[in-house]
Amino acid sequence: MKALILVGGYGTRLRPLTLSVPKPLVEFGNKPIMLHQVEALVEAGVRHVILAVSYMSEKLAQEMKKHAIRLGIEITLSQEDEPLGTAGPLALAKKFLAADGDVPFFVLNSDVISDYPFSKMLEFHKSHGKEGTICVAKVEEPSKYGVVVYDKTNGRIESFVEKPQEFVSNKINAGMYIFSPKVLDRIRPEPMSIEREVFPFMADEGQLYCMELDDFWMDIGQPKDFLVGMCLYLTSVKRRTPEMLANGSQFVGNVLVDPTAKIGLDCKIGPNVVLGPGVVIEEGVRIKRCTILRGAIIKSHAWLESCIIGWGSKVGKWARLENVTVLGEDVNVKDEIYLNGVRILPHKGISASIPEPQIIM
Repeated sequence: MKALILVGGYGTRLRPLTLSVPKPLVEFGNKPIMLHQVEALVEAGVRHVILAVSYMSEKLAQEMKKHAIRLGIEITLSQEDEPLGTAGPLALAKKFLAADGDVPFFVLNSDVISDYPFSKMLEFHKSHGKEGTICVAKVEEPSKYGVVVYDKTNGRIESFVEKPQEFVSNKINAGMYIFSPKVLDRIRPEPMSIEREVFPFMADEGQLYCMELDDFWMDIGQPKDFLVGMCLYLTSVKRRTPEMLANGSQFVGNVLVDPTAKIGLDCKIGPNVVLGPGVVIEEGVRIKRCTILRGAIIKSHAWLESCIIGWGSKVGKWARLENVTVLGEDVNVKDEIYLNGVRILPHKGISASIPEPQIIM
């Protein structure tokens, strides 16, 4: 089986992290976002993954080649010369996706984190025998999204309603699909939206079904949602593989720590914290609801809540960072600094407090 992952785009919503690496390679739970998806696809029987790419494709190719060898699969890059939206990449990769006759293939958005029930999706898709299956996720505020209206008895999609002001559904498109190759006849190799230019027509013809997600789901394409997704992911880890989480008096709730991270005395870490490879946490540090990426240093008595600390960055002694503060790669925050909801681009030094949310260029 094959799968196409939609990687095109510049990852602007997740800046400043995506100024250093392409979004699919940003570590989430100490593993590149894309690797969570690829490993789940392999478990479901996928042996060839096509990456629809445009930005930083060399870095992506280099990194994923290693994982392809380890997983025993083939990974192919399908390079876009111009952005092709969410449908055009399927037409561009048609020679791969249609190569196996009638065998269905998966399509994923690259910034979706979930329990990825791909085997269940495949079974459901085969059971109804139509052109497409999409996953839908439940949301608390459907008026912020385009929602999916469908027959609860069999999953057949009836319509899509954009940002409804009255309740019609609380299920939204979760960015995970499985298609029969026939769908490729609907798509041209040009900029096209699969959500607006393909799905409504499939639904009108009774060719599109949906499967509800039972477990967690999040689009982690921007920092505040990245942190929400991290919390959901750590809850899932606790339920499925609790032995992966840290134990000890300094940890509170769900905390994931790379074995090479170093933690000083009298720290309190958690709930919902991920510490990456080579991270150094000095004594007396308090961290909650944060991801600290590879090689970052948090100096003594710093206090961090709801932050993402970029690769190799340093947070000074007695500093306080909160409210979805994001440090890019190699940012140096001096001692006793306060940062509130600040995004700082790579390779900056911060020597004065910033009490209001802003972007530091």
